[in-house]
Amino acid sequence: MKDLHKIFASGIASVLLLAPVSAMAQGMALRQACGAEIQQHCAGVQPGEGRMRACVKEHYAAFSETCKQAMLSSVALVKACKDDVQRTCPDIQPGGGRIQACMKDHFTEYSERCQQAIVTAKFGAK
Repeated sequence: MKDLHKIFASGIASVLLLAPVSAMAQGMALRQACGAEIQQHCAGVQPGEGRMRACVKEHYAAFSETCKQAMLSSVALVKACKDDVQRTCPDIQPGGGRIQACMKDHFTEYSERCQQAIVTAKFGAK
């Protein structure tokens, strides 16, 4: 599960560019809100070793408010769901949508805080 946290912590941008589908609730909203902007501002950046995170951080002021809000929602989701995902999906390897599938299978077992963060990240609902 440490690998899951590394993926999230290394920056939402690298998840967007590396994974066919990023974390369940984050993927769609972030791709829609930030995908083009990340490609615009970080086009030549090779993901990995914190490079994408550094690029997003360097250019953060240039991102739209919609993208910034999506990034903040994603961070909130990770914080709200980290323990639940570690408990329910401990042996799942990141990539290929495996973590997302596990999260979907265990959604009803997650804390109210995590469920609300998923709904908020996905639909912008409070």
